[in-house]
Amino acid sequence: MLPLSQYLLFCVGALALIIMPGPDFFYVLGRGMSLGPRAGGASAFGIASGLVCHTLLAASGLSLVLFASDTAFNIVKWLGAAYLIWIGIQTLRAKSSPFALDAESIEPAFSTRQVWRQGVLTNIFNPKVALTFAAYLPQFVHVKGSAASLQIALLGLSLCVLAFSWFCIVGALAGAVGAFLRKHPRTGKVINIASGTLLTLLGVRLAFISR
Repeated sequence: MLPLSQYLLFCVGALALIIMPGPDFFYVLGRGMSLGPRAGGASAFGIASGLVCHTLLAASGLSLVLFASDTAFNIVKWLGAAYLIWIGIQTLRAKSSPFALDAESIEPAFSTRQVWRQGVLTNIFNPKVALTFAAYLPQFVHVKGSAASLQIALLGLSLCVLAFSWFCIVGALAGAVGAFLRKHPRTGKVINIASGTLLTLLGVRLAFISR
């Protein structure tokens, strides 16, 4: 059993990693601003769902494959980059946000389920997340065998809860800011353009990262 002091240290370090701006942060921020607080919450849940997958990979030892294989790392990296760029382009092509004042009849550009699914894939296809799990979680594991896998899983789930809480806050605040900005003419389209451009640039940046 991990001592309380060690667990608190883990949570502090995990929170520092979580709040560091990256593709997950900007995805939630963009969806919250362009589609509202509900979409911000859905995107936060999508990111957390992706982190659960990374937790399972880390607990089973499969995350280490990304450390050992340049090919595996590059495949995940390019999939993630292509997906972010695709989401960015789709956002750029979307109509003005359905929460704009004059858009009661406009259907949302993305459903809540789509926003959640995009969040899951955005997180899963970021190889840096897998490497972080593989490098950070084992530092707090002091047992061996199946007990080590269980402890990694519990630590990973704790990180998922922290991440979900943080990104819910980000999504809610982004939704509130977006709602305020949309009180002005044409800002819905401007928000879409800004969000789409940011996601596209993040995809390009991801394509050039290295381990």
